[in-house]
Amino acid sequence: MENKGKNIEQAQASCYQQWMSIQSQRVPELKQALAQRRTHEGTADAAADDNKLRELTQNIIGDFKNYAGKRADLSHRCSSSYYAPSWNTPLENALIWMGGCRPSSFFRLVYALCGSQTEIRVTQFLRNIDGYDYSGSGGASLSDLTAEQLAKINVLHVKIIDEEEKMTKKVSSLQEDAADIPISTVAYAEEHVGEPNAMVDQALDKQEEAMATLLAEADNLRVDTLAKIIEILTPVQAGDFLMAGKKLHLSMHHWGALRDRRRCECIIDAGNDGGGEDEK
Repeated sequence: MENKGKNIEQAQASCYQQWMSIQSQRVPELKQALAQRRTHEGTADAAADDNKLRELTQNIIGDFKNYAGKRADLSHRCSSSYYAPSWNTPLENALIWMGGCRPSSFFRLVYALCGSQTEIRVTQFLRNIDGYDYSGSGGASLSDLTAEQLAKINVLHVKIIDEEEKMTKKVSSLQEDAADIPISTVAYAEEHVGEPNAMVDQALDKQEEAMATLLAEADNLRVDTLAKIIEILTPVQAGDFLMAGKKLHLSMHHWGALRDRRRCECIIDAGNDGGGEDEK
């Protein structure tokens, strides 16, 4: 009888694919909820729409928590694969931090959306000076961040950067351990390179356990940062922010895959050792 079980890396990849599928499903849900809320701007239905958006954003935070929990369970069996996942594209792995995105990147996204939406509003205003209707935009985009909101976001941003730096130092120390006793001394003493060694296995197992702990800490920081940003934003702002984040994540994966296909189609001239590339 055929064994339909999965090895650990297949299980991790499957977990990731399920997560990406959930994100894809949430995008149209957010679009619909935001469109409905903006349609009802200034009416009695707006409060009910806000409650629906709050419920949806909390469900999305719950999705993230569940995914982080599954990753934590799977990483205890093999954590190193999360630091350079085979299911990611090279582009994504080049940008990865502790098995995922930097929590501080959430703030960059807020600032980017705030700036771009403000620019759009100014352009609309200049094109329609006489008949500009401010309320038509929904009145609660990220360009409407108040001074109080911006101050809270800035304080949180500084705190999260400090937490990131502490965790980066921890993983740097783990990486340096690979060149320490006993791994380095065993490698030097072995007659044949790469021979199995119980002492090395024990050291690497210990390192994987430490990396799994750090991965869980990083995921918790990502979830907590996202939740705290959502608390600062209005329901519509939170919906805009979450939709932008999901579309960015999904797009980076597709863009990375597209660049991979282009690289595969690019043939290097064997007679040109200077690094020039010719597409053929």
